[in-house]
Amino acid sequence: MKRNFRIPNLGGASAIILHRPHGVVASIARQLEAIGVTRIECWPELGADAVAADFVFFDVDLGHDEQFPWQPGEAPMPLIALIGSEAPGRIEWALNHNADAHLLKPVGNAGVYSALLIARRAFDARKQLDSEIHALGERVAARQTIVRAVAILEERGLDDEQAYAQLRALAMSWQMNMEDAARRVVAWAHDGGRNDQSDIA
Repeated sequence: MKRNFRIPNLGGASAIILHRPHGVVASIARQLEAIGVTRIECWPELGADAVAADFVFFDVDLGHDEQFPWQPGEAPMPLIALIGSEAPGRIEWALNHNADAHLLKPVGNAGVYSALLIARRAFDARKQLDSEIHALGERVAARQTIVRAVAILEERGLDDEQAYAQLRALAMSWQMNMEDAARRVVAWAHDGGRNDQSDIA
């Protein structure tokens, strides 16, 4: 189901401007003030406390990985790239940092509000997708563990249905879900349990 995006209230948010002293910084600062966003200006690098900011504007032209207290692509907030030179290498570097929006320099008297909203939505959508992919990976891994546990139980002369039924019975007996019971059976087999069937009733 497609959800409608609601415009967030940015008042009270904070934004770091990682850019050398320049008219670009002053232009962004004026717009942030009008929106009600607190600004923090810094250069040449972000401090460890930058993780508490809601947004980060960063200079693409002179930027480098060592300016950030996180690995490329792992920023804990939306990033907005400030682009002056459209050299392919510089654009690629910004993309490697997962820039969620951008502003072309020189920055005029508008554009910051839109960039903040676009960045917020892109960041949230990416994090939601990452979460869904992680959850899917865990489900796949859990199902693979169940298949392995059933195969282990089949080695005791059971067919597929009987082995699955025994795994379900073990889960109930151990008062745990099927995935945890399957992990226990796999661990039992890995520890040489095939030679001691008393551990698996």
